Amino acid sequence: MAAHQEKKLTEERKQQNMQNDTKASQGQWGRAWEVDWFSLASILFLLMFAPLIVYYFIMSCAQYQCSLTDPLLDLLKGNKHLSDIWNRTPTLTYRAAGIYSLWVTFQVVLYMSVPDFCHKFLPGYVGGIQEGAVTPAGVVNKYEINGLQAWIITHVLWFANACCFHFFSPTIIFDNWIPLLWCANILGYAVSTFAMIKGYFFPSNAKDCKFTGNFFYDYMMGIEFNPRMGKWFDFKLFFNGRPGIVAWTLINLSFAAKQQELYGEVTNSMILVNVLQGIYVLDFFWNEAWYLKTIDICHDHFGWYLGWGDCVWLPYLYTLQGLYLVYHPVQLGTAHAVGVLMLGLVGYYIFRMTNHQKDLFRRTNGNCRIWGKKPEYIECSYVSVDGTKYYSKLMTSGFWGWARHFNYTGDLMGSLAYCLACGFEHILPYFYIIYMTILLTHRCIRDEHRCCSKYGKDWKHYTAAVPYRLLPGIF
Repeated sequence: MAAHQEKKLTEERKQQNMQNDTKASQGQWGRAWEVDWFSLASILFLLMFAPLIVYYFIMSCAQYQCSLTDPLLDLLKGNKHLSDIWNRTPTLTYRAAGIYSLWVTFQVVLYMSVPDFCHKFLPGYVGGIQEGAVTPAGVVNKYEINGLQAWIITHVLWFANACCFHFFSPTIIFDNWIPLLWCANILGYAVSTFAMIKGYFFPSNAKDCKFTGNFFYDYMMGIEFNPRMGKWFDFKLFFNGRPGIVAWTLINLSFAAKQQELYGEVTNSMILVNVLQGIYVLDFFWNEAWYLKTIDICHDHFGWYLGWGDCVWLPYLYTLQGLYLVYHPVQLGTAHAVGVLMLGLVGYYIFRMTNHQKDLFRRTNGNCRIWGKKPEYIECSYVSVDGTKYYSKLMTSGFWGWARHFNYTGDLMGSLAYCLACGFEHILPYFYIIYMTILLTHRCIRDEHRCCSKYGKDWKHYTAAVPYRLLPGIF
């Protein structure tokens, strides 16, 4: 009898521990349930000032030859008033609204109506219908991976127009840059607001929604994990990749065309920016299926942070180098140009090979060779919101044995190369490396906080095996 009672108590304790593990997983896998004062203050700051920051950068180029200090000095000295700067800013035009509406509609059509065919003839490319990662509620969504196809079709039409049809000037994006900014803001706020309303009233999966009770936090960080319209239109995948990233290379091409129009040549610095950023964009779409397993898809909910950020912040601030070179053309010396190219290519190699090692390790469940040896790893477990226990393996060899986020190190090297291509006259083109350093360092900390909550003591074993985040021996 005593033995039976002891066994019953043991089973109850195990059940209680399982419930506690599940509760912890519910609270920390994905974004937070509760909002501390620092997070709220940061979010209010971004909601109020991020649109102004974007406007300030673009206005500085249009009115002050890309100087970030001259506008402030003019205002402080009383040489100009805010109204003077605003009155010189181009307003929203019907032309820009038409261009932007046509652009977004075209990308929606390519995303929704043209099944991927690239995977049928491109060796090594993974496209078509693919499964995403398990959500906190235990759901596995399916996606139509056709971003590379959309990029190819879009750019073939762009070059066909530039070379043969001449329906519009290749400088069309630069010529309407600020009016298009207002259109991007309208879409960004509209989709973010719609996503919040949808999360409250008709979510795609109610179990994958999170409500903190704080309007501003929920609006910015999102409520729904994977908001969808119908079976295939996934807000997160579409706005992360299209229309912003497809446009990235078109924007740079338009800047190069404007440089040719103004100065009669395209400088080697502009070519470097187009080539290095073009490699990054193509890599994104070539590995779009892999992207389904990254932090953006696996952890972030869809709110203003992604909705507005992908519509405005990404296309306008990630392309500052090309915009700067329109106003300040830079012809680099041979050694400088080769150094920038090598830094960008080495950074890309590290970024891609680090991610490739992780992807190969996951696909083969560790049954592969990394640097000629069988990979080492630590096995971890976690519990989804429905109480199901899952297992993961965290690799501790290859590049992943050097640092826990060594792919970010390669990304930062590439980011620095874009900036160095612009010379050293102004700080504006260096905003990108400053921002990426802050963003990726924050991502390291944010991702590791989630992993610590998700994996518990297993995560401590992993960090003991791989003690550095980005730079081996330093950080």
